[in-house]
Order: sequence, then structure tokens, then C-alpha cells
Amino acid sequence: MDFSVQLLAGLSLLMIFGLINNIQADHHEMGKTKWGIVDGEEVYLFTLKNKNGVVAKITNYGALLTELHVPDRDGKIDDIVLGFDNLQDYLSGHPYFGATVGRVANRIAKGKFRLDGKEYTLATNNAPNHLHGGEKGFDKQVWSVKSANTHRIEMTYTSADGEEGYPGQLVTTVVYSLADNDTLRIDMSASAQTPTIVNIVNHSYWNLAGHDSGNILDHQLQLNAQSYTPVDQTFIPTGNIDTVKNTPFDFTQSKKIGQDIEQLPGNGKDDPGGYDINFVLAGELGQMRLAAKVKDTDSGRVMEVHTTDPGVQFYTGNFLDGSIKGKNGTTYQKHAAFCLETQKYPDSINKEGKEGWHSVILRPSGSYVHTDLYKFYTE
Repeated sequence: MDFSVQLLAGLSLLMIFGLINNIQADHHEMGKTKWGIVDGEEVYLFTLKNKNGVVAKITNYGALLTELHVPDRDGKIDDIVLGFDNLQDYLSGHPYFGATVGRVANRIAKGKFRLDGKEYTLATNNAPNHLHGGEKGFDKQVWSVKSANTHRIEMTYTSADGEEGYPGQLVTTVVYSLADNDTLRIDMSASAQTPTIVNIVNHSYWNLAGHDSGNILDHQLQLNAQSYTPVDQTFIPTGNIDTVKNTPFDFTQSKKIGQDIEQLPGNGKDDPGGYDINFVLAGELGQMRLAAKVKDTDSGRVMEVHTTDPGVQFYTGNFLDGSIKGKNGTTYQKHAAFCLETQKYPDSINKEGKEGWHSVILRPSGSYVHTDLYKFYTE
């Protein structure tokens, strides 16, 4: 074979390898769709898939989980999270559907806290308290996508010193990954150069029968929690940690979500009734353990929630009132979904040093790490 033939053969091989690499790159980009522009920044919708047909859709606006398609016992696949079909509906306002919530999730009493002797004042966007990071928390920010393929997406957001009244710059990373064993994993981490406070959660609304299937009161729930943190009339924990025994909050054995819900009738539009309370999980902070098991008996779908955080806010969509139209025009009524928001306890910064409570203070010498696993199977 003369030199020219060898050169031609070599070039052909290079072209083939280049084509293969391009195909592989295209394959990894297949799940990325332009979704719109917010504050001059591109927003995308990413699709994760596994070999069993489970599909998760995630957007870098709010690091939101917008869809999760999971098979039932007969192989029928349904989307089991509440949300919208398009970006504009998310921009128009919603109750944190699928959102990554921060800098501090849940409530801070009267929007005030002290850190190292200095008092800070936050927005009271859930009067009289601060809720879920304020008027424009992490759920309303465009996150930077660091890497993405059909099994994993990593996003970061840098919250500036003073944003929403919080001290110090905070760099937060969220990673969604979907495994072939039908487990959706969410890793949340953060670092700071000056002292601040942080408590990041995923706020997905779940209905294991399908997002458009009605209420979740017949779902069976079991919580790995012997105690809970009672609250005042504005949903701020009193500081006590009480046993769930002989209360409607006892889910130590599996029972229907609706079994005792009528014992929580509420007191008007500011408390429409239902569960909205933090449970104290068994196990140690940082240790991955089972937090909850939920089953929809009709479809056979089961979801286990495992977490490294010490608490879980169980919420039954009490403020859904039919005014929101979600995916496929579905009207989301009261109790159309439940949330299991793994977290450090609400208002922890104002309970600092109290026995049984966990600090939300992050210093430059430390790191914030919070991991959730959502495992799906059928029974």
C-alpha cells in the first residue's frame, strides 16, 4: 500500500471516529430543549431517561422538577408530579411546584434572625413570617447548567451577599440523577465565604396515581418519625418536640393520609385544614435513612423517600383551591397532591442551641450537604 492510500485510509478512519463522537455528543444533548428566556438568560428543559421508561424533566429555571413519568403495576406510565406544560405558567406564580427552595426553606418567624450578634430582617412574604427564601428565592432564579446528559444534570446558582436580606455570598449546586433501578437522586450542596444560614429543599408535589387523578387522601403513608414539632397559629414551631402517639400525626404504621385529616380542620383561609407540619426523623443528621413510604393501592405505585436531613415537612396541598390550571389543563383542587420536604426544622435559626434542634448556620470552614433519594417500585 503506497503512502497516498495509507493517508486516505487514515483520514477515513478519523472521519468515522469524528462522526461517532458527534453522534455520541448529539445523544447526550437529545434531552435539551429551549424553553424560553428569563431576565435575559436562556431557560432549557432537560429530559432524563432510564432503561425502564422512567422519564424526569427538569428546567434550570428554579432547578425545578416539572415531570416524572413512572410505570404502575401493569406497566402504564403516568406523570406523578404537579406542574405546568410551559415556562410562562411558572413565571405567572405557583405554590413552589417541583422547586429547589432556598436560601432557607420553610418559615422564619417574623422575618427576623440574629447571626453573630447582628440582626437581619427578611421579607415577610407569608405574613407575618418569611417563607421559602423570600420574594425571589432560588425557585425564581435561572441556574447555570454545568453538565447534562440523559441520566444526570448539574446546576449551580450564586446568591449574592444581601440577596433577599441574607448575609454572605452562597454558591449552591444541585444535581439530579436518574438510575436504572428507578431511583431519582437529588444532591444539594453549598459553600460560603462568610457566615450565613442555609436550608435547601425540593418542593415537589406528588400524586402517585397521576397528577391529574384527583386527591391523595387514599394514599397510604408511613413515616419514620416518632415525634414532630408543634406550631403556633402562624405555623412557627413552638420549640417543643412532642410525641406523635395518640395524635393525628401518628404515621408510625402505614395508614391512609385521609384517615385522621378531619381532626385538622384549620381556622379559615390562612389555615384551610390538613397536614402542614415538620416530623422529626429517626436516625442521625447526615446518615442516609428511610424517611417515608407512600403507596397508591389502585396503581400499585410505591415511593420511598430516603434523606440525610433530620426532618420532613408533610404537606397535603391544603392551599390548592382549583384556581390553578396545570398540565393538560388539569385543575388542581385541595389535597390534589402531597409534599414530603426533607429539611432542617422550620425557624431553626431562632431555636439555635435548643436541645434536639439542628443548626442552619454555615461558616466558611464548613459545608452544606443534603441528599434525597426517591425510590419507585410497585406492589
